[in-house]
Formats: sequence, structure tokens, C-alpha cells
Amino acid sequence: MQTRPLGRTGLQVSILGLGGAPLGDEYGALNEQSGARAVHHAIESGINFIDVAPYYGRTLAEERLGRALEGYRDQVVLATKCCRYDLRGFDFSAARVHADIDACLTRLRTDYVDLFQIHDVEFGEHSRILEETLPALREVQESGKARFIGITGLPVRMLRDLAREFPVDTVLSYCHCNLLVNDLEEILGPLAAECGMGLINASPLHMGVLSPGGAQDWHPAPAQVKETGRRIEALCEEHGRSVVDVALRFALDQEYVCSTLCGMRTVAEIDQNLAVLESRSDPELLNRIEELVAPVKNVTWHDGLPENAPPGLAH
Repeated sequence: MQTRPLGRTGLQVSILGLGGAPLGDEYGALNEQSGARAVHHAIESGINFIDVAPYYGRTLAEERLGRALEGYRDQVVLATKCCRYDLRGFDFSAARVHADIDACLTRLRTDYVDLFQIHDVEFGEHSRILEETLPALREVQESGKARFIGITGLPVRMLRDLAREFPVDTVLSYCHCNLLVNDLEEILGPLAAECGMGLINASPLHMGVLSPGGAQDWHPAPAQVKETGRRIEALCEEHGRSVVDVALRFALDQEYVCSTLCGMRTVAEIDQNLAVLESRSDPELLNRIEELVAPVKNVTWHDGLPENAPPGLAH
């Protein structure tokens, strides 16, 4: 398993990371024993970075992961989050940060996490996150309950601005480093290189747009983006390739990213993604995909408080 440095933390993380949302039944009911086998198989196959959150399954994912990690804890870089507890339930207070870390440690059955992150900063007021939430995370770090701290969310410009004002160890963004939207490097790359932050990529399949059958009806991407995803799938099939494999290989090839997180529910799904590590990208196919994507390249959406929307985007 190839690893990369997680910024300047001194930690080495697998370029393919395990996203914990499926353990919380976020993608349908999951048998706990099956989920635990998947976690164990991932670790035994060299995947050492696992990211979870209280929000996933409303604490269910952390509870299941904590049980699954018994006997494996010292083999993983364990990340979790704070401040989000429901679909539209957020609390960015210092008190919540301190309450969350204690509850997370209990559910995860550990004395510390390697990385403690604010979950989806776009739902909080910029000034409050800067003046209250992030200082509280620093207190958690100084207490030893978390080795390193980070921020997560969708809008890469807001993440960049916060990290510029309050140095953090990592930044995690989703749907900003894939075949359709790939501006993570342009917007956050220079600051990461300057400050030694680790960049973490999530949703290399663009939340399902780059998957067989395309996006679900609830997906917030514009219709033209979803249609482009279907065209990419068809093009990959013409070349005898799975769109999932092509999209994941593209994400793994982005060397400025420390790790790409994938939600993997079963041993079979893990093996499918591990096989991608042994494959190579097809330059001709990527060039044709780039031509398809050009009309919608970097077209995204906004979720969160209206004042946190990038210029030209509304909720």
C-alpha cells in the first residue's frame, strides 16, 4: 500500500482511506458483523486511515467502528469530527467541541484520536468558527485527546480562508478532486504547500455522479453535470473500463492529496478498490473525458449558510 505524509504531522497515511459513513447505515442497512469484517480486511490490506463522524448514523458509525477496532487501534490513523449531529443540526460552540471529543472517545473506545475535525464549516458563521470553535479544538489538542486538528466541508475557498487565518493540520473537502470538479489543488494547494497542511479528498465519485446508473434524484448537482456523468460512464464502458475504477484511479494519481476517502461497505468493495491501486490511468481515455467535461468543468453547488456561498452560487 502506497502512503503519503499527512502534511507535517509526521503521520503516514494510505493513499486510499476508509470512509466510515456506511458503518452508520448512511447508504442502506449494513450488518454489523459484515461491516467489522470490512474494517478488518481494509486494515490487513494496508489501509491505515479511517475517517468517521458522530453525524454518520447519528453516532452509530462511531459505535460500530469502536467495537471493530478492538485489537486494531494501534494500526490506524483515526479521524473523527465534531459540531454536526443531524441533517441540519449544528452547534459550533466551544462547549460542544469539548462535549463531542469526550463522547467520541467513549464510542470509539480509545483514549485519543489522531485527527479531530470540525464537520462542514459552511454551516457555521465564519467569525464564530475562527474565534470560538477552532480555539476549542486547539484546547482539545493541547489536552492530548486529539493529536492533530483539521477542518472539513464543501466550499474550498472558505476552507482556505479559515486555514489561512487559523493554522490547522489538515483540510478535508469533498467533490472537489475528481473527474468533474478538480479545483482543490488550485485553491488550497498553494496554502497547503506553504503551511504544511495535509489535504484529504472525499467523494472521488462526486457523490455518485461517477457511478453506474448515475446520481440519485436528491443529488444537488445541476442536471447538465449529472448528464455528463452518464456520458462519462458510457465512454468508459466503450473503453472496457468501469467508471468507478477510472474515477478512483484519477483521484489516487493526484499526488498533492494525502489520502482519498472511499465509503466501502463490504470486503468485496474493498477488494475492488484495492485492485485499482494496481491499475494505471489511460491517457487517451482521460483526454476524451476532459473534452466531455469541458462545458461543466468545476461547476458545483452550495450547501450551508448563504453568506458562505462562493461568488455566483446560491444555496
